Amino acid sequence: MKRSTTLTTLALASALVLAGCGSAGEESTGAAPEAGTPAATGTADATSASPSGSAADATQASPSGSAAGISAEHNDADVMFAQMMIPHHEQAVQMSEILLGKDLVPGEVRDLAERVVDTQEPEMERMRAMLAAWEAPATPEASAAEHGGHGSGMVDEQGMNWLREAEEGPEAARLYLEQMTQHHEGAIEMARDQVQDGSNPQALELAQEIVRAQETEIAEMERMLQELPAGS
Repeated sequence: MKRSTTLTTLALASALVLAGCGSAGEESTGAAPEAGTPAATGTADATSASPSGSAADATQASPSGSAAGISAEHNDADVMFAQMMIPHHEQAVQMSEILLGKDLVPGEVRDLAERVVDTQEPEMERMRAMLAAWEAPATPEASAAEHGGHGSGMVDEQGMNWLREAEEGPEAARLYLEQMTQHHEGAIEMARDQVQDGSNPQALELAQEIVRAQETEIAEMERMLQELPAGS
């Protein structure tokens, strides 16, 4: 009897131990998926959020180019205005730089020449951006240029040589003022044609700026010419 009781007790104890191990294994096995689920979800969220966010940021940050803000609306007059005014401005800058390279030029005339350079170089960049936005060539065809009055107020090569060879001081200042007055008058004529015939809002705005600025400068140059020493 004693032996039978002992065996029974041992059997019960073994069964309890085995049952306990089985429960621990099940708890451990069940816990692993619960721990892994949030991590997998977080990874999926990060993966799905990151590409879309990066694409949106890249789209917003990407530059639109030098033609940004220029309306696509334009006509032939807009194109002609930009194509013709760029070389016109280039010559005005060249004339001003020739004068600025000379000594003894009156300070007021020198200031005007510097202003011409500082104003017209950025205007040329604006017109180049317009032509790029419209996918138009930088220069007009010869026949179109003649029809549009290309060269209005431009100084011929002989006149440019006179300016280069002019004596320093009042003589060079007088020749510069006379030539630039004529040059400005031509630019104003071209700009007024643009205001009348053009359609692009940015080109129209620039043409109006040119008329206002250069009319003011013509009045200044006429006064400066009167104040230069006689015989210069």
